[in-house]
Amino acid sequence: MTGINRTDRLRQIQGLLSPRRVTCRSELMEKFGISRATLGRDIQELRDRFQVPIDYDPEYGGYRLGAPEEAGGQFELPHMWFSAEEIHALLTMQHLLSNLDTSGLLGSQIKPLLNRLTKLLGAGDNPSAEVARRIRIETVAARSYRLEHFQAVGSGLLRRRRLVIGYHARGTDEHTRREVSPQRLVHYRDNWYLDAWCHLRNQLRAFAVDAIRDVRVLDRPAVDIDDTELDRELGSGYGIFSGASVLWAKLLFSAERARWVANEKWHPAQRGRFLDDGRYWLSLPYSREPELIMDILRHGRHVTVLAPDSLRDAVQQEHLAASKNLGACSQIEPADLHNQDKEA
Repeated sequence: MTGINRTDRLRQIQGLLSPRRVTCRSELMEKFGISRATLGRDIQELRDRFQVPIDYDPEYGGYRLGAPEEAGGQFELPHMWFSAEEIHALLTMQHLLSNLDTSGLLGSQIKPLLNRLTKLLGAGDNPSAEVARRIRIETVAARSYRLEHFQAVGSGLLRRRRLVIGYHARGTDEHTRREVSPQRLVHYRDNWYLDAWCHLRNQLRAFAVDAIRDVRVLDRPAVDIDDTELDRELGSGYGIFSGASVLWAKLLFSAERARWVANEKWHPAQRGRFLDDGRYWLSLPYSREPELIMDILRHGRHVTVLAPDSLRDAVQQEHLAASKNLGACSQIEPADLHNQDKEA
C-alpha cells in the first residue's frame, strides 16, 4: 500500500495490532511498502507520542498490543485533525494547566497530564511546538487564585463535603465566614466560580474562587441541589450575576456594530434579528445588571437600550458619571499628574 501519508499509516498500523495475536513485522512492511527502519520509527512514534502499549514478540517476529494498564487504560489514537471547538478545548486545557503552580501539592499530577496534552496537540502532521506557536489563546482580566484553595474546593465538591470559607465580597468590600455546600465549579471568562448552597444566606450563590481567602473541608455531607434548580437559579439570567427572577433587556445596535454583534452569543436564550436599515435588535434575559451594563458600555454610542426603563436609566447614569470623570481630568494640574507618574 503506497501513497498514504504517515499519520494515516500510523492509524492503520494501530488498527491492525491486537492483544490476541501477533502481527508479523514482514506483513506490516509488505502491506505499507515500507522498510524495516521506517516501521521501527512508526512503532516508536506510536509508543512515545500516543502511548500505545506495543510489545515485540521475538519468537514470532512481530508485534502485539500490551495490557491497557501500560497506557493508563487509554491508547486510542486521537483524530489527526481537530475541529475549531476541539482545538479551543485542548488549548484551553493546556493554558489552564500551564498556569497552575506545579510546585504545589498537585504538581506530580499536573505535569504528566500537561505532557500528555502537549503530545496530543502534536498528533497531526505538525509537532506540538508548531501548533502552540501558530494557535494561541489569550486571556483577558484573569484573576489569580491560590492553588491550595482550588484544591480544597475541588476536594469538597467531589467528595460531597461542606466547606467553611473566608470570603471577600468585593462589590460591598465585606469579609464574611460562611459554611457552604459546593455544587459545581464554573470556568467563565477566564475565571473560576463555585456554585454553592450558602448556609449563611440560605440560598444558592456563586462565589469567585479568587475571592476565597481561606477554606476548610468539613466532615459533614453537603446538601445536594438538583441540576434543574441550579440552572433555574444560577443559569437563567445573564452571565455570572444570574438568578431565578429575570427581566428581558432589549438592545438596538447600529448597522456598523451589528456586523459583529449578530454573530456573538450573549446568552443561550437570546433572540435577535436584523432590521431593514441594517441595525440589529437583540433581546436577552438578565437577573442583575452589573455584568450586562459592562457589556453594553463597551459598545458606546453604537447601542441603544430600549427596555426596560431601569436598565436604560442605569446605563445612562454610568455614561453621565463617566462624562463627569472626563471633565474632572481637566481640573487636575499637570504637576499633580507628574507626581502621580513618579509614584507609579
